[in-house]
Amino acid sequence: MPKKTLEERIIALPQVKEILESIGEEQLNAFQRRSLDYAAKFSKIDIASAEELVKKLQEQFGLEAAEAVELTNCMPESIEEIRTFLAGGRKIVETSKLEGILTLLNKYRKKE
Repeated sequence: MPKKTLEERIIALPQVKEILESIGEEQLNAFQRRSLDYAAKFSKIDIASAEELVKKLQEQFGLEAAEAVELTNCMPESIEEIRTFLAGGRKIVETSKLEGILTLLNKYRKKE
């Protein structure tokens, strides 16, 4: 019997990773295992930082949840890269706003 969806929301990769890990790998189906592997490989920051960054991107720059999550997942490194995530180029975003977003992303970026 299929399970009922209680809530649907957009979440960042570190959140996906935490949720799937909390279920336990032995309980995951093949798709969930692949999703966990993907989230583990491609998460750019930890879960606490991801949640905080998504919230700040929405509050400080007026981004939609999906845009904030995409930026958090990919952590673009230039204004040109950020521009590609914001409305697919359909709207003009001020350079000062893009610079502010880049500065914020750089604060959360993992130091390698």
